Amino acid sequence: MSRVAVRSAFEWHVPADRQHWSRLKNSLPGLKSIGVDHLWIPPGCKGMDPSGNGYDIYDLYDLGEFDQKGSIATKWGTKTDLEEMANQASALGIGIIWDAVLNHKAGAEYPEQFDAVAVHPQQRDKMVSKPLQVHGWTGFDFPGRGNVYSAMKYHWPHFSGVDWDDESKTQQIFRILGPNKDWAPDVSTENGNYDYLTFADLDHSHPDVHSDLLQWGSWITELLPLSGMRLDAAKHFSVQFQRDFIRHVRKQVNPDLLVMGEYWTGDVSAIQHYLKELDYEAMAYDVPLLEKLSRISHIPHADLRSIFDDTLVKLQPDHAVTFVTNHDTQTGQMMDTPVAPSFKLLAYALILLRKEGLPSLFYGDLYGVQANTKHPMTPECDGKLPILTRARKNFAYGEQDDYFDQPNCIGFVRYGNANHRGLACVLSNAGPNWKQMFVGKQYSGSKWIDLLEGHSAPVTIDKKGCGNFPVKAMGVSVWVDAAGLKPEGLREDFNLNIYSY
Repeated sequence: MSRVAVRSAFEWHVPADRQHWSRLKNSLPGLKSIGVDHLWIPPGCKGMDPSGNGYDIYDLYDLGEFDQKGSIATKWGTKTDLEEMANQASALGIGIIWDAVLNHKAGAEYPEQFDAVAVHPQQRDKMVSKPLQVHGWTGFDFPGRGNVYSAMKYHWPHFSGVDWDDESKTQQIFRILGPNKDWAPDVSTENGNYDYLTFADLDHSHPDVHSDLLQWGSWITELLPLSGMRLDAAKHFSVQFQRDFIRHVRKQVNPDLLVMGEYWTGDVSAIQHYLKELDYEAMAYDVPLLEKLSRISHIPHADLRSIFDDTLVKLQPDHAVTFVTNHDTQTGQMMDTPVAPSFKLLAYALILLRKEGLPSLFYGDLYGVQANTKHPMTPECDGKLPILTRARKNFAYGEQDDYFDQPNCIGFVRYGNANHRGLACVLSNAGPNWKQMFVGKQYSGSKWIDLLEGHSAPVTIDKKGCGNFPVKAMGVSVWVDAAGLKPEGLREDFNLNIYSY
């Protein structure tokens, strides 16, 4: 598995001040220093609301360049700001992962009339009306951009569904009727067929839609030094199209493009099926692990030994993106899945320091959440997340042995490699404890220290290569060989106030 650690470079409540690309550019050297190799940035395309986060996608080809939908810049900044940030990231060896919103469009210029049927909201493959005429918002002419970058205009034949009839002012999911038009068959079977999610749902089987989206994928990957893409709402649009899209961009522009599908479900078998249907061309977010972390974090003295059972990172580690929080799961959002603050440092240790999976660090946990900009939340984990990411960068290498033999105290060892010394990690979700673990006979007589400063006294490794590594109540200890470690260890200053830039 690659050494990369992905950082979610935004949270839902970032101020709509058009300065976010500039803030990120200024933060890049610090992020590189703590071991962040890729930034997952928000959707930078123009949305229907100038203060929106981009999931209300209007124009894929407007990155903050054209006067549309009430502004030139997006919430995050201008196209120039974006290019400067991305180029600076590339110069530092940090990849940019684009959040690609390809499922729908929003903010049409005008409604159009077409035939449709209403469907049951919990069973979208069942009609609840006869064919009727609907006036839906499906007319996209992009007057501010014109034909720059793409001459494609979108109209009702390019969509498969809407949820609003402007003539009758009715809120209802309507499936658009027409030749060769239906819900995509290769989507999630939740709600019968989960093709429709929101706004005007794109019909990826339409040849013009298919062609324009593939063209956009090549265009943006050439324009910006992208290292990857996150496919938003992956369970809501055609897996065949996703496979075509990935292969096209890799063939045309970047053969090493990292792709992560947001297939949101706690059913690990459904995620495995999605990956198989994609011919394993992408990774997927380990939602089952997140749900388990959330559940265990709220149960006093929950059994930690089975924490990875029935998770993607356990079953298919090379295709699992592990995470503790993201913009969708923070408080008040649609997939709110809170991990208790007292457990969050443990959760991050379990994704950042282990061999399996590609870990993602959340912007809001690192810097704090700006839901109330007058009284923003402080960084999570008492500001210790940069220590964990540096520990990953410097010590989390080599083979791994687990000591998951106690319900409330578990540990693991990374043995390092020719260039890195390795580490020993102990976690407790109950009282103070300790764990004897083997780190290697080559370390006999050496002294190991706790990077998280939970313990001032070092641990001496015995002649068998074992150490008795303590951990505080509801805590994490990360032990490393003190030899050669500079006095400050990994506790270098890191600016946790990104809004001071």
